[in-house]
Amino acid sequence: MQPAQPKDPPAQPKDHPAQPKDHPAQPNDPLHGVTLKALLTELVDRYGWPGLAERIDIACFKNDPSLGSSLKFLRKTDWARAKVERLYLADKQRAERSRKRNQQRAERRARAVEEGGARSAAATARVSDGSPRAADAPEKPTAQE
Repeated sequence: MQPAQPKDPPAQPKDHPAQPKDHPAQPNDPLHGVTLKALLTELVDRYGWPGLAERIDIACFKNDPSLGSSLKFLRKTDWARAKVERLYLADKQRAERSRKRNQQRAERRARAVEEGGARSAAATARVSDGSPRAADAPEKPTAQE
C-alpha cells in the first residue's frame, strides 16, 4: 500500500480573483488584521506610558512599563486586553469623526469662498453703478458728543 500523499489545495477558478486588499475579509471586526503589538504601539505613541496608565489602570503601564512586558501581560489577561482594545477602538472612532467633521468644514469654507467671490463681484457691480457705499455714508454721532 502506498503512503497517502498530501492533497494540493484546490486552485481558485480564474473568474474568482483573490480577496482585494481594500475589501476586508472581516467587515464586522474592526480589529481584524491588527496585531496586539501594533495596537499597543499606536496607543503608546499617542498617549505615552503615563497617559495610557491614566486611561487604563493596569500596573504594567505604571511600574517600569515596556512593550514586551505589557504584551506578555495582555496576552495572558483577557480583561486587560479587552480594555486596551476598547480604548483603541474608541480612539479610532473619535479620529474618524474628527476627520469627517474637518472634511465637512473644509468643504463649507471652500463653498463660502466661492460664494464670497460671487458676492464681492455683485457688490462691485452695485458700487460701480453709482449706489452709495458704506464708506460714503455719513458717520453717526456718538453718545459723548
